[in-house]
Amino acid sequence: MKKSIYRISEMDCASEENLIRMKLQDDPGIAKLEFDLSERTLMVFHNGNTEEITQKLESLNLGAKLKETVSEVDAPIINESEDSRQRKLLWIVLAVNFGFFIIEIIAGFFSESMGLVADSLDMLADALVYGMSLMAVGAVVSRKRNVARFSGYLQILLAVMGLIEVVRRFIGVEVVPEFKTIIVISLLALAANSFCLWILQRSKSGDIHIRASTICSSNDVIINIGVVVSGLLVWWLDSGIPDLIIGTLVFILVLRGAVRILKLAQ
Repeated sequence: MKKSIYRISEMDCASEENLIRMKLQDDPGIAKLEFDLSERTLMVFHNGNTEEITQKLESLNLGAKLKETVSEVDAPIINESEDSRQRKLLWIVLAVNFGFFIIEIIAGFFSESMGLVADSLDMLADALVYGMSLMAVGAVVSRKRNVARFSGYLQILLAVMGLIEVVRRFIGVEVVPEFKTIIVISLLALAANSFCLWILQRSKSGDIHIRASTICSSNDVIINIGVVVSGLLVWWLDSGIPDLIIGTLVFILVLRGAVRILKLAQ
């Protein structure tokens, strides 16, 4: 049994972790994956070729770099009860993300906020990743690829539609969204993302839990704060431009995530 340790520079939340799990779970030579989000590292316990694992990780464009491979290590202990608990936590996170996708997209349409609409698609993207991770266990490879392909194209379609609307507003009549709705809903979304991060890290050791909970570069948290700030700027400037700017940035992030998902379907 070998242990390969990877540094993955862009793995800063559970969504990237689940993308990696889906990418590697069909490899029969892999016995166990151990993630440390706070340190952005992955330990792979495996038999066979390290180069194949490295190529799969590099294909996700998450900045994966092999640090070292240790040979002749003891086989890891597989805790089935822990896996079951992780699945339950993922179901909770999926429900929270999908629920806030519905809340934010409705609020976005009624308040005419592209920032909220874009943030709702980011929530949907996370929900799709968790959903694919859960359904992929035991599914045939063709089904996994079809689901990944559908999810990726759906996100691209919605994000492109959002960007088209942003361009229409930039070059057309300016729309000033309802700033109160933007601020309130995005604060609730921030609380929801913080809750998801907390419950996902409960299964880790205490030290990792503390460090992971303070990760300031989490994309979801940054996006939520950005939408809150855009709402404040809309109020202060009486302009819809800040909302369009944050909407554009988030739509681009959603497109980037969709491309990663499509790579899983290859």
